[in-house]
Amino acid sequence: MHTDIAIIGGGPAGLQAALSIGRIHRDAVLFDDGTYRNAAVSHMHNVVGNDGTPPEEFRALARKQLTAYDTVSVREERVESVEEADGTFHLRVADGSTVTAYAVVLATGVRDTLPPVPGLEDLWGDLVAHCPFCHGHELSGERVGILGAAIAPHLSAMLDRVASDLVVFTDGEALPDGWDNRPPVLTGRVLSVERRDGGVRVTLDGVDGAQSSEQVAGLFVKPAMTQSAPFAEQLGLELNPSGCVRVDEFGRTSRPGVFAGGDLAHLPAYPMPMASVTMAAAAGQVAASGAIMAVLSR
Repeated sequence: MHTDIAIIGGGPAGLQAALSIGRIHRDAVLFDDGTYRNAAVSHMHNVVGNDGTPPEEFRALARKQLTAYDTVSVREERVESVEEADGTFHLRVADGSTVTAYAVVLATGVRDTLPPVPGLEDLWGDLVAHCPFCHGHELSGERVGILGAAIAPHLSAMLDRVASDLVVFTDGEALPDGWDNRPPVLTGRVLSVERRDGGVRVTLDGVDGAQSSEQVAGLFVKPAMTQSAPFAEQLGLELNPSGCVRVDEFGRTSRPGVFAGGDLAHLPAYPMPMASVTMAAAAGQVAASGAIMAVLSR
């Protein structure tokens, strides 16, 4: 099978890329293997027109709208590898088939690795989050926790007008120098977190092995990000210090014909991706536009 543009990833960036390509009747195949960064989230927020919409409803509506464009097809399959030969990209699919394309849009996102605290994974995307824009308002007027010393100054300033009280759990880490006007700080190691009384019970290691606990309505952490798919490495793409793919203002990567949008990529001027549904969709449109320009002569 051959197409003009292959899109890998069925989240907001990939869906928007497919829509943009379909609007001008270029051929595109969208590969969606059913894995999404926000899979654990029950409702999206800070998405204009979709504030509070479940992510699966957002994706289902987008997929339904794509059916209006005859040049766009969706394959619910995993791409295992991408390689280039003589200016054409060859995508090997898990079912054993191969799809060739003149250009590729990567929209596979990143994988979040949480601090190694027992219980965090179970609460991730619900009572444990990383983005105040996406999860802060729902904790209005509540006691909110921040796990991690390095992120405490930034997050406490952002959440100051949202939470009634803030508490920082440093988990044994040293606080940044010169941090003034800080909320209460607990320096003990965090042994575990669990769902309790509608919020999060944080268990701390104390003096001489004694344990204590704190109750918060929600907890903010900073996950480590890694590429969720092997394509950046397979294609030899240049990365930012964050580990995300480096792109320019048109979504172009360091390899001609390969474009990227969403959380897996960002401009070098940014320290990390602007991780939100709205920004991912916008980046998908930019990447699609770049890809379209690259195949116009084909």
